[in-house]
This record gives sequence, structure tokens and C-alpha cells, in this order.
Amino acid sequence: MTWHVDAEDLRAYAQGELAPPLLWSADTHLTGCAECRGVLASVSEGVDAGWDRIDAELDAPRPGLWERLLVRAGVADHTARLLAATPVLRRSWLAAMVFLLVATVGVVYTADSPTAFLALAPLLPLAGVALAYGPVLDPTYEMAVVSPVHGFRLLMIRTVAVLVTGLGLNLLATLALPAYGLRALAWLLPALALTATGLALTPRLGQVLAPSLVGGVWIGLLAIARESGDGPLVQFTAAGQGAAAAVAALAAGLLFLARDRFDVFFSRSAV
Repeated sequence: MTWHVDAEDLRAYAQGELAPPLLWSADTHLTGCAECRGVLASVSEGVDAGWDRIDAELDAPRPGLWERLLVRAGVADHTARLLAATPVLRRSWLAAMVFLLVATVGVVYTADSPTAFLALAPLLPLAGVALAYGPVLDPTYEMAVVSPVHGFRLLMIRTVAVLVTGLGLNLLATLALPAYGLRALAWLLPALALTATGLALTPRLGQVLAPSLVGGVWIGLLAIARESGDGPLVQFTAAGQGAAAAVAALAAGLLFLARDRFDVFFSRSAV
């Protein structure tokens, strides 16, 4: 054999771009030339690797604005991805929270009493945390479950993000009630108590029943306090604030003790 197919022609052959009559000549030559078949194999591997890189680049998720800002702020890539995918940090949920808070502040001005705001504000962080991590709303839930990161840590990352957002919006709404002074901040300790209790009960009762039960108990206590007298609700007195702080501390301790159960719980939820 006195000649071999040119390397560029072999590359075009591998890509399906070699035109006749060179295509026919290369076909005939390759059947009897082991050397050219070896060159063709190496060229084909390079082409396949190039296509694989292109496919990987095209399939890679594009980070959104929120995720890019988190990365620039020093947050690790995987943590930024988990935070950016948190369902309740999307515009629809945030818009709903803002609407509820604005409407409640309007009711306060109409009724000249902060009770409606103080009753609603603790429920918003509880609902946000309950919806922050689960198979129904979270598009990255299955990926998070099979990741090598502890399930409790994943939950805490989402929880902190939601609490920062929810409590921040509540604080902004509180600034719209300057006439009530520190009394307008009486929702803060109940909010922490409700959220911590809901999280602590999640491994046993589930992500729907636990926060629903906690929220229902809160509403029931408010109704009982309202029926018991015309004065300020006991939850927003000094005694009630002390009780809320104690419940929050107790629930946080129970949550820490139950941290290993979250891996089993979330794995079971993904099945």
C-alpha cells in the first residue's frame, strides 16, 4: 500500500462531511488499511469528545441573577444553587407575602389595633419554611436528597434563607406602624417559636401536617385569648413573650436532637 487517506479527509469522513469521490476512495481504502483505521479511530474519539463537551455545555443549567449574586458574595456554588432554587424565594411567593402584609397594615390603621398584624406575622415564616423543601414544590428535591450533604444541613440552609427574607419583610411592615412602638415587634418571638416547633415536628408528622398543626394551635390560642377578655392578647404580653421564648428554645433543642432523622425522612419522602 503506497498511499494513505489524508488526516483531514479522515476527520471529514468521521464527521460525515467527506464528499464523493473521496468518500468512495476512503471507504475502499479503509477496508484494507489497518493504519488508516487506527487514525480514523483516534480522530473519531476527538470528535466525540468535542461533541460531548458541547452537549454538556448546552445541558448545563444557566445560573440566574440571584444565584450569580450569591456566588459573587462568596457563597459556595452548590449552596447558591440550593438557595436560588428555594420555591418560596420566587417572586410569586414574595409578592403574596407583601400583599398580605400591606393589607394587614391597612387593617391595623382602620381598626386602630395591631392585633391582626401580630396574629398574621408569625404564620408567614412558618408557612415559608414549610414550603421551602419538599418533593411537591422544590425542583431540585431529588438532586438534594441523593447529594452527599446532610439532609439537616440542607434544610437549615433553606430555613435560614426563608427566615431572613420573611422576617425582613415583617420588619419592614413593622416600620409602617410607628405609633405602636415596641409593641409592634411582639410577633417576633412567636414567629421563632412557631417555626422551630414546626421544624422539630416535621420528621414525625410530615411537612404538611406539622406546620398545619402548629399554625392551627396558634390560631386556637388567639381565639381563646380573644374570648377571655377585651384587653391585649396574652400572647403579646410580657408573660406571653416569655412563654414564646421558652417554646422557641425548647423546640430548637429538640430540633437539634432530631437532626439525624431528617435524612431518613427526606429519603422516604422521595420514594
